[in-house]
Amino acid sequence: MAKSIIINKHGGPEVLELVDAKVRSPGPKHIRIKNLAIGLNFIDTYHRTGLYPIKLPCGLGMEGAGVVEEVGSEVKIFSKGDNVAYASPPLGSYSDERVIPERIAVKIPNGITHKIAASIMTKGLTVHYLLFKTYKVSAGETILFHAAAGGVGQIFCQWAKSIGCKVIGTVGSDSKIDVAKKNGCDFVINYNKESFDKKVLEITENKGIGVVYDGVGKETFEKSINCLKPRGMMVSFGNSSGMLNPIDVKKHIAPKSLFFTRPALTNYVSQRNEFEESAASLFKAIKFGKVKIKIFKEYALSDARKAHEDLEARKIIGPALLVPNE
Repeated sequence: MAKSIIINKHGGPEVLELVDAKVRSPGPKHIRIKNLAIGLNFIDTYHRTGLYPIKLPCGLGMEGAGVVEEVGSEVKIFSKGDNVAYASPPLGSYSDERVIPERIAVKIPNGITHKIAASIMTKGLTVHYLLFKTYKVSAGETILFHAAAGGVGQIFCQWAKSIGCKVIGTVGSDSKIDVAKKNGCDFVINYNKESFDKKVLEITENKGIGVVYDGVGKETFEKSINCLKPRGMMVSFGNSSGMLNPIDVKKHIAPKSLFFTRPALTNYVSQRNEFEESAASLFKAIKFGKVKIKIFKEYALSDARKAHEDLEARKIIGPALLVPNE
């Protein structure tokens, strides 16, 4: 019988339960897949704790890759045996088999493994919309990215560097500085030891920058605002240090006519053509070496609790996976 991780209540990693799961046949527009690799993302902890409310009981995880085992009667895109990846609700990728809507999956091109696909779908599609849609970066532009040594950060910095950007990255400890530099950062600042806003202004000769990409949240917001030049954009796409406090428009936005946005992947890949375009761009960047993926760690599906403990302790530096038990 298939195995799946579910939660019956919100809380710490201890609420993750490995259970037997009966996998139904797919509906008309659904496919049944055998997961071979499952992406591990910080957003999974938000669903687990209830920071992002979900209806319980519920599975966890939005990202995975595997092989199509059965298709619904109206499925047109996929056939049995296709290699596919996905990175969208409904939750439930923490499983060795599952049924998903046809619309949330894409075919994995030759040359990209299931593990690579599962490790980069959420992170890579996020980077794609950040760089090319939320704020379209230009060659020669100086930009700031927080948590540059993390899973999203490593992909972002490589891709931004390939475009020709000058990348300033922040990290939370000195041990992560080399990781950020190896992945494309021109400057790396430990925001727990230095005032990164002062350092950014020093690097830019007090001109400031046009965009800040912030997945850290509460700890970095105020100083990020200080880094921006007039009409710059604050892109807040995560909150690993906690949710932002209410924004004071008069204090934070008005003085420099700033733009503030809180983008989410769902709104950038809701249309099939947008989803396929973003995935194709991501896979192309990997195949041509613009983005190189090194999986940091793999956990057995049965070790999901340990994986979440490591996520929240910031011990995971780079893409990580859950792998279904054999």
